[in-house]
Amino acid sequence: MAKKNSTTKLFVLDTNVLMHDPSSIFRFEEHDIYLPMVTLEELDNNKKGVSEVARNARQTSRNLEEIIGTNEESLEKGRSLGIKGNTHVTGKLFLQTTALPHDLPMLAGSKADNQILGIVAYLKKEHPDRHVILVSKDINIRIKARALGIAAEDYFNDKVLEDTEMLYTGVTELPEDFWEKHSKDMESWQEHGKMFYRLTGPMCLNFSVNEFIFYEFDKPFHAIVRKITGKTATLEVIKDFINGKHNIWGINARNREQNFALNLLMDPDIDFVTLLGQAGTGKTLLTLAAGLAQTLDKKIYNEIIMTRVTVPVGEDIGFLPGTEEEKMTPWMGALEDNLDVLNKTDEEAGEWGRAATQDLIRSRIKVKSLNFMRGRTFLHKYLIIDEAQNLTPKQMKTLITRAGPGTKVVCLGNIAQIDTPYLTEGSSGLTYVVDRFKGWDHNGHITLVRGERSRLADYAAETL
Repeated sequence: MAKKNSTTKLFVLDTNVLMHDPSSIFRFEEHDIYLPMVTLEELDNNKKGVSEVARNARQTSRNLEEIIGTNEESLEKGRSLGIKGNTHVTGKLFLQTTALPHDLPMLAGSKADNQILGIVAYLKKEHPDRHVILVSKDINIRIKARALGIAAEDYFNDKVLEDTEMLYTGVTELPEDFWEKHSKDMESWQEHGKMFYRLTGPMCLNFSVNEFIFYEFDKPFHAIVRKITGKTATLEVIKDFINGKHNIWGINARNREQNFALNLLMDPDIDFVTLLGQAGTGKTLLTLAAGLAQTLDKKIYNEIIMTRVTVPVGEDIGFLPGTEEEKMTPWMGALEDNLDVLNKTDEEAGEWGRAATQDLIRSRIKVKSLNFMRGRTFLHKYLIIDEAQNLTPKQMKTLITRAGPGTKVVCLGNIAQIDTPYLTEGSSGLTYVVDRFKGWDHNGHITLVRGERSRLADYAAETL
């Protein structure tokens, strides 16, 4: 391997990094990458199938072929990674071209992980002037590496945020002196039955479009930011869904954040809504109530489509008989539970009326599997993606780009309950879209904080 400046590092990539993000080989800028032969073999073993992992394995192989090319020159000098318009990448790709001694007495057997560790240990001895680092998504191999005195890191490039505490919540609380600092040139007017305020001041610079602001002192004030121009913000006073007169399909908001969420869900100008919150905060119930009101009453959408990631919490239940909808039924317990609540809200309808309503609701709600979404286009649909925290950013992009004209997409999830291997709170597709869509005119986000399921559920969420 060519001698390099000691400031550039040599990264040895584990297979799981390549299968997690096929573009990872272009993410190391001026540093070099080394791929052991066992990594290529593991890629080959995982290339078959229609899963996300198999697709990523195939894409990685295509990227590698493009980098290596048909050049007959020896691979020992490495190949430049600056292809596909990645001109900022100045490092080289090195493949293992000879058998290297990878015996580490501490590690028994020829397990793939142990072979990789052995190769990293060899490279470290061979290039004492360079910083050789193992990059892996696997915690155990990183622990073993550190025990052997080998530098090991997680792959961080796909992380949107290092600290999810910094994630956009969609809400800002105004300080007590807000009106003193911002009401000097304030304008107010009414338009289409809605109240608007235009005000200027230092806090307006930090607002985002469609962010909710609230003032909870002598005269409570709840509004949504509609427009920002420099230090000037246009605010719209929101509808109060806590008030019994403004119920949605018999459902009222029980707290401030639920009220904000219903304002987003019922706004036809907002095409994409993300709701984060722990179990029992009312994400699914509010979303379904708003969907039914706009599909059956207002006729804005012609159908509700609900889908969710089928990652089991316990053991899987094997193959399921029936149609796509019947196969998805075990995953849709949340839908059934919430429909029961919504169907009981009309007390005057009687048993026959409720049965008829239930049939009507079920005819307008379609349950779809994520596996068959590619290539579809949804027109005038209300698309609900439940358990969205289990999606990768790439899967999230595939789903959201299915939306055609007149379609609203609502993503629900709790980033504290991720069941997909190698996904973390910082790299989840849900965190990714909340961060990337922030400030877009047709996007809204709310983090629900108060549980409204039951005192038992709330206590369990806090103490267990």
